[in-house]
Amino acid sequence: MIDTIIFDFGDVFINLDKPAIERSLFNLGVTTITDDMLETAMQYEKGLIPTDNFVSAFTDKYPFISAAQFKKAWNSIILEFPEHRLEFIENLSINKNYKLILLSNTNALHIEQVIENMSLYRYERFKRCFDQFYLSHEIQFRKPDASIYEFVLKENKLEASTCFFVDDTKENTQAAAQLGIHVWNNNPAKEDIINLFDNPVFTKS
Repeated sequence: MIDTIIFDFGDVFINLDKPAIERSLFNLGVTTITDDMLETAMQYEKGLIPTDNFVSAFTDKYPFISAAQFKKAWNSIILEFPEHRLEFIENLSINKNYKLILLSNTNALHIEQVIENMSLYRYERFKRCFDQFYLSHEIQFRKPDASIYEFVLKENKLEASTCFFVDDTKENTQAAAQLGIHVWNNNPAKEDIINLFDNPVFTKS
């Protein structure tokens, strides 16, 4: 029986334009996203390097890009947070039928943009819905590493078999499933989190 639901953030609640960062950097003159750039971004998502160092890593590599230009390009991925999804998670929280956990790969700059896009008031409304609110750069773990799921299970004294995890990234749900967590790899182009309880895990008798 499911008693805990673990949610991703981007493209589950808030809309993302995932190709936007590469597209924006290309428009600034960056023709290739190199392996070292990707590794730096992953380290930033784990909170292992501060924002200033993260930004300078890119502006040093591409001195024709200013810090402000890079931050704008980096945050171009973040779009709007539809109100119907906020109302959905608020209602779910009020019902108290499940322990609710947010588990997001993100970083300080993206969260700043999230708050700017949706307003601090709505962001705080969203945070209050969850029993635990885990952002990768704050806990220094990152999906799909098994350690992040093990951290959540241990910290909350959860059994994997009683947890349900929603994420739009296949490798993230696959990693969780390998630990025995029930998963839904949602397609944001076709599916909406408000239809969560149509999932067979919840509808089967």
